[in-house]
Amino acid sequence: MDGAKKKESTESAKPIFLSGTLTSQTKRHRVEIDTSIAGVSDLFLIVDDGGDGFACDWVDWVDPTLHGPAGSLSLVDLGWQSATTGWGSVGKDLNCSGAPWSVDGQVIGKHAIGTHANSVIHFKVPEGYTRLTATGALDTGGTRQNGGTSTSVRLAVYAGAAPASLGSAPDNSSDGDQRDPANAIKGITIAEGLEATLAASEPLLRSLTNLDIDSRGRVWVCDVMNYRRNQGARPEGDRIMILEDTDGDGVLDDAKTFYQGRDIDSAMGICVLENATGTDVIVTASPNVWRFVDTDGDDVPDSKTAMFTGVGNPQHDHSGHSFLFGPDGKLYWNFGNTGEQVKDADGETVIDIHGRPVIDNGAPLYGGMPFRCDLDGSNFEVLAHNFRNNWETTVDSFGTLWQSDNDDDGNRGTRINFVMEHGNYGYRDEITGGGWRDERINQEDEIMHRHWHLNDPGVVPNMLQTGAGSPSGICFYEGRLLPQRFWDQIIHCDPGPNMVRAYPAKPDGAGYTATIEPLMTGTTDRWFRPADVCTAPDGSLFVTDWYDPGVGGHNQGDSDRGRLFRLAPPGSAYTIPTFDFTTADGAVEALRNPNLAVRSRAWRTLHAMGRDAEPELLELYADSNPRLRARALWLLGKIDGRGEHYVTKALADSNPDIRITAIRLAKQLTAQPSRWLADAADDESAAVRRELAVALRYDTSDTMPTLWAKLATAYDGQDRWYLEALGIGSDVRPEACFEAYLDAVNGRWDTAAGRDVVWRIRAPKAADAMVSLIADPNRPLRETDRYFRSLEFHDSDVRSAALKRLLP
Repeated sequence: MDGAKKKESTESAKPIFLSGTLTSQTKRHRVEIDTSIAGVSDLFLIVDDGGDGFACDWVDWVDPTLHGPAGSLSLVDLGWQSATTGWGSVGKDLNCSGAPWSVDGQVIGKHAIGTHANSVIHFKVPEGYTRLTATGALDTGGTRQNGGTSTSVRLAVYAGAAPASLGSAPDNSSDGDQRDPANAIKGITIAEGLEATLAASEPLLRSLTNLDIDSRGRVWVCDVMNYRRNQGARPEGDRIMILEDTDGDGVLDDAKTFYQGRDIDSAMGICVLENATGTDVIVTASPNVWRFVDTDGDDVPDSKTAMFTGVGNPQHDHSGHSFLFGPDGKLYWNFGNTGEQVKDADGETVIDIHGRPVIDNGAPLYGGMPFRCDLDGSNFEVLAHNFRNNWETTVDSFGTLWQSDNDDDGNRGTRINFVMEHGNYGYRDEITGGGWRDERINQEDEIMHRHWHLNDPGVVPNMLQTGAGSPSGICFYEGRLLPQRFWDQIIHCDPGPNMVRAYPAKPDGAGYTATIEPLMTGTTDRWFRPADVCTAPDGSLFVTDWYDPGVGGHNQGDSDRGRLFRLAPPGSAYTIPTFDFTTADGAVEALRNPNLAVRSRAWRTLHAMGRDAEPELLELYADSNPRLRARALWLLGKIDGRGEHYVTKALADSNPDIRITAIRLAKQLTAQPSRWLADAADDESAAVRRELAVALRYDTSDTMPTLWAKLATAYDGQDRWYLEALGIGSDVRPEACFEAYLDAVNGRWDTAAGRDVVWRIRAPKAADAMVSLIADPNRPLRETDRYFRSLEFHDSDVRSAALKRLLP
């Protein structure tokens, strides 16, 4: 740990002052301190984030002064021995941003030390001083943000030594019973119908990020100590560990190190792919993605090669993240908004299958992006773009992609997204690349919506906004061991509010709505920082716990401790099924399992069998569970020569999710999906028609515009998800699509639905149509804002030509 966090001293850490929580609701935004320091030689001023993250936690120690027989001495004049801050810098007579300090808009006192949670400032007290006085105050730079709702701190004064971890206060101390692993469960509220087991903890392991679970139920974890300011804390490097429960009690009592080295420091992704003789392990440790190959199954890698390089900044949470195996036999992964680009093993920029360099530069891609590729990294696809920090991605059996995304810290705008392929998710301005604070016409009223440019044409809606947080690991639970309310739902970790949550989703037109259902909540142990979650072969969940006094800001207040929990109904033994991957019957049975490592091996086995596995797959396709049917469909459709047959068969199915899966399958099998999918344009389900619209994006056939226009005429004038799907489908061929639409409506586009289509599509004639709407004297002025904004997304020559019509 940082030297300021663990200060050598012959004395123990002794709290001599602790405030309550200070917020913008605190009277005068300050607390007065007057405390004895008799006999103290080492004095520590501490700012703690209050347990809810450190966003906007600016603090000023105003007129901190020592008093005694030697007189009075300002700590500003004395100077500190060491100082740390969670953001900005510790400043004399300046706040943490380097500007003049103020409290509630007013300068108070003569001198101040400005800092930001989490912070420790260490002073050596000269002889002759016995009291400390100071005003601990919230600096205006923090309270003026977000209406003051994000600021919350506690202030502490310690004698003798600092607490072992930055900013910890007596009731959040790193010492004592609360930090004992034996009490780990006591500080966490567990949802009804579930029981948590502490599966592993320090000293066996340290701070954990990601995990995966193999077909034997062994848990593979990224054990990270060399993170950011703690680089070098473990000189031999961070490690990949394999943890195993040998007696079925859910406690992982056996551990081994698969790999350790400085090349995987701060690893933030692991994916385990088993085969008949060994294991491939994909480890994401930006800027590299490594593939370790254990050829003989002895849990020792026989080779290490780079799959991808140049993936963002090392030691950064917003760069590369975990891979996972999808139901279509492909790999899915992502990076956040410091990912920057993806290069191949030779350092060459990857070009995706649509000819786009995978670079965050607005030409045309921005920000965080989810990806799909073959197992060897080929056939690379960018699936969407313009996220901030989509820390992980997950995909369900229908091929639906789900992600979380973090806002600019402190703006209470974190979100959960259903990812429409090729969608723009609005973190940066599509035109300028600017941030959400930049003024624009027709901007959103609320910051949590403005943050994502949700009023702009071309931005896909958010399924759910979850307020403040630091969203991280995610999985899609398709098991049946947990209580039914968690079946077929997103399970997600957010270490900011100390929670593991489900987001039960329901179809809503062409999109979804969702609610929040907690599984684990760190109610009294606010060090509980769940980082990742994964489904085991028995249907239970395992959750890694970073276990730290804070989260965010690239800090690690404690690198010595980490936890791993198992979640299951009370009394559920950790019993792993056995699998037969040598026969079609056995592999199909394994394909039913909720664990991705099991399913990935089953999928590859069945795919290699081809038509020999078709009868067994058809039996699974007849199952009553549509998710199991979808798993079979992906494999049936990829049998050589059978793709169109099974797409056609599935399009006639009564279940809309199976029809959606058929469209996604067709898109992977043919460059002109309109040839196979035309009948879906009449589908009664808006979600099915949405998926067809998206599938048409790169279709070059002559019939594509007419088919798109048919979908456009079915738009109801209200469903933004559907409207954005139409936009995605038309963006490559907007002029042809809009001409076909005008023909389909006999030129009568000026309806509620037609005006939305005109607003979204990027065709020159649509620009002309919007100018005619703007020129209508009967149209309210405010209503024209959206059309002026939409015109900004057209080429300048098109926009200028259209707007000239407004001139007298």
